[in-house]
Amino acid sequence: MIVALAGGVGGARLAVGLASVLPPQRLTFVVNTGDDFEHLGFAISPDLDTVMYTLAGVGNAVTGWGRAQETWNFMSALGQLGGETWFRLGDRDLAVHVLRTLALRRGISLSEITRVLATRFGIKHPVIPMTDSPLRTRVRTDCGELAFQDYFVRRGCRPRVQGFRFAGSRKARVPSVLQRIMHSGEVRAAVICPSNPYVSIAPILSVPEIRHWMKRRTFPVIAVSPIVGGAALKGPAAKMMRELGAEPTALGVVRHHGSSVDAWVIDQQDAKLQHAIEREGKLVIVTDTVMSDRGKSVQLAKRVVSFARALASER
Repeated sequence: MIVALAGGVGGARLAVGLASVLPPQRLTFVVNTGDDFEHLGFAISPDLDTVMYTLAGVGNAVTGWGRAQETWNFMSALGQLGGETWFRLGDRDLAVHVLRTLALRRGISLSEITRVLATRFGIKHPVIPMTDSPLRTRVRTDCGELAFQDYFVRRGCRPRVQGFRFAGSRKARVPSVLQRIMHSGEVRAAVICPSNPYVSIAPILSVPEIRHWMKRRTFPVIAVSPIVGGAALKGPAAKMMRELGAEPTALGVVRHHGSSVDAWVIDQQDAKLQHAIEREGKLVIVTDTVMSDRGKSVQLAKRVVSFARALASER
């Protein structure tokens, strides 16, 4: 089995490729929930929904978030009545938030309602939130500490980042279904998708059970760099790295993750960094990591899975 840690657009795109290469019993997705928040009375899980919509083939390929063929009647009416419209909820998207909110209010866990929704979207691979407990990413900035969606959406990532805090991480527990997988002895490798290292992957690793499991691992961890040619293909990862004094390159990401990753997949645009990354004690393969369509997602996934299997067989 391969466990893939994912969040955001890059994570969702690789998830599609991995799901095309591996059957459900051989692949599990663990998704960031640090972005979750309550808005207009609804429980919103942006990364869970992005991964779910993309796997189901109903995501908006242009924006990378939300649903395709969306309509905006709710937001239009809300704006006319003076309501908050800075976080856009499409009409189709809203149905998911309503069902999630009602389920949580009835005491159903986030992992269980995610399983139900994924099944209704026809997704066969397990999609599991990193925790059923509230865990919220807080961004320390020159404008003070901000809730993640306030920083990311309302303020458009403009404030200068100074650090991060994952509120609730100390008490966070992984869902029972993920606990069984972690302790099954069947995991042969973990894949860190090309997701923002600070706000998509770090929140997952802030969950104590996941962090300790990864530290005690007997399997290899392979990561795909989210930085290509000195830039993030989607989102503020490169900007965050610069503001935190890190080099906004694939090498900078390697150094950020340190010993938590054994091997790296970098884009051909960054081939010149291969030897520098190898000097960090990491194994590296160079390939096309820009997933501009489903076919490229599948191609990349095949390279990643082959790499993971080769490393696992050496253990």
